[in-house]
Amino acid sequence: MISHGTKIKLFAGNSNPVLAQKIADRLGMPLGNCVVKQFSDGETSVSINETVRGCDVFVIQSTCYPVNDNFMELLIMIDAFRRASAGRITAVMPYFGYARQDRKAKPRDPISAKLCAEMLEAAGANRVLTMDLHASQIQGFFNIPLDNLVGTKLLSQYFYDRIGAGNPDYVVVSPDLGSVTRARKFTDKLDLPMAIVDKRRPKPNVSEVMNIIGDVKGKKVILVDDMVDTAGTLCHGAKALVERGGATEIIACATHGVLSGPAIERLQDSVISKLILLDTIPVEGEKAIDKIEVLSVADLFSEAIRRVFGETAMSDLYN
Repeated sequence: MISHGTKIKLFAGNSNPVLAQKIADRLGMPLGNCVVKQFSDGETSVSINETVRGCDVFVIQSTCYPVNDNFMELLIMIDAFRRASAGRITAVMPYFGYARQDRKAKPRDPISAKLCAEMLEAAGANRVLTMDLHASQIQGFFNIPLDNLVGTKLLSQYFYDRIGAGNPDYVVVSPDLGSVTRARKFTDKLDLPMAIVDKRRPKPNVSEVMNIIGDVKGKKVILVDDMVDTAGTLCHGAKALVERGGATEIIACATHGVLSGPAIERLQDSVISKLILLDTIPVEGEKAIDKIEVLSVADLFSEAIRRVFGETAMSDLYN
């Protein structure tokens, strides 16, 4: 039984308007009339210029840079829709910021991912639709339904279309122990062997490669991660795979291209020949270098939105 209104409406914040428009186009509907801007003192202003009473509202907003501004936009938009009597509000967050702060790594650390979950619920979100949470346990931080779509579905298909299955020239590599499960999904799809870069991280955003578990000598490597932030882990791992492991080429891929700080310079100077990213975060301006290729998640998110609205099964979207 459909427990919400029979009319669907899409709205977008300012974080990723290109992706929001692509999703709307796939669904064959316009984005809602909503103006999100800032007052002169930096406070967020939201004006909804059409009725949403009883509607199933989807708010598309990645909480990428500037993270706090985009997160506040999302919260204020959700609050506005709730006060305008929307039937149900779904926060569509292709990239969920603060996801790396999911536990106390040392005394007096905050668990910011949990705080963000509570703020979304307090603002009035009825459910969340996101992709590749950095830590899967974040799903348990929410007391509302959360659908965590899988970016490896798109990335592995990209490679399958180009190299097929069981290609003896390639090997899949996880850049750290945390990405082993993600890399294993690639190996299942592509029927390839897997290796792991074992590293020690002395402090945040600094990684030190220790050794390589597995054989990559003479192989082309597909390096799989969930996000690329400062690109230190990726570039150091790629360098070790070539210099220590004897790999002949490194092709990296990840769901989220945060690309902060020295990331672009590191990628330009690295042995990585190509980096495949999804458009959960805009890759534009000085970040749009020749080494980076961007695939769209619009088809997957539009299908997920269609199924959420129609109250139909989502399970096959994860396979």
